[in-house]
Amino acid sequence: MKSSIVVAKPGKKIRLRDIDPDDTGDYAAKEDSLEPLGKLHQKLETLQQALYAEHKHSLLIVLQAMDTGGKDGATKSLMLGVNPTGVNITSFKAPTAAELDHDFLWRVHQHVPGKGVIGIWNRSHYEDVLIVRVHKLIEKKAWQRRYEDINNFEQMLMDNGVTILKFFLHISKDEQKKRLQARLEDPEKIWKFNLGDLDERKLWDDYQEAYEDAINNCSTKHAPWRIVPANHKWSRNSALAAAVVETLEEMKPKYPKPTFDLKKVVID
Repeated sequence: MKSSIVVAKPGKKIRLRDIDPDDTGDYAAKEDSLEPLGKLHQKLETLQQALYAEHKHSLLIVLQAMDTGGKDGATKSLMLGVNPTGVNITSFKAPTAAELDHDFLWRVHQHVPGKGVIGIWNRSHYEDVLIVRVHKLIEKKAWQRRYEDINNFEQMLMDNGVTILKFFLHISKDEQKKRLQARLEDPEKIWKFNLGDLDERKLWDDYQEAYEDAINNCSTKHAPWRIVPANHKWSRNSALAAAVVETLEEMKPKYPKPTFDLKKVVID
């Protein structure tokens, strides 16, 4: 099947306006994706169990998006195929006073998944080249230096057995408007509506430019950014599950062999 995901190749600049957020790959409708998605969740469950048992490597999944981009929904969908024992989910909010007293990578480093674990980050260290840039919280030369810091940080993680998958959930401005309106009209979703989201929406173009620069500067050979067309939630979920399964298959986790002679084990 043709994936809707666009992988940002190192050294080749992408433009988000050139990537269609309505793209659903080879799936024409949600119904077409349900059976394949179910099979992907089964594979994910098997692979995650082997990863956890092997206890040698870990997988870090980074989710970034504009407001209403679907990070929570994407996480919930991925969780359908895993044992929560082997998963750590971290949602990064505004930095605390203690976090601001350290370098910008300090708070995320503490949440890097340990051996055998899949870590999912809802927002991440990339906020420190996005929101701080758009709101001019630090000088330009400061956030520009952070691209190199991020690349070095991610390389260090990979050198220590962490595979990194970075996803930008790409929605259109019109789709964001629909989702914000839906929150206002749904009693079970209105709690998610924040008036501050409207102020952030006014900065749409600034954020798009910031995301493009972050993607273009921090797509490396071993940790490229993947842009996921996300106007259609069902297509987004299928694309993410396929990418995670493919990555775990490439990692080839294996169950450890017994350290004792099975023939000598007697259970009375």
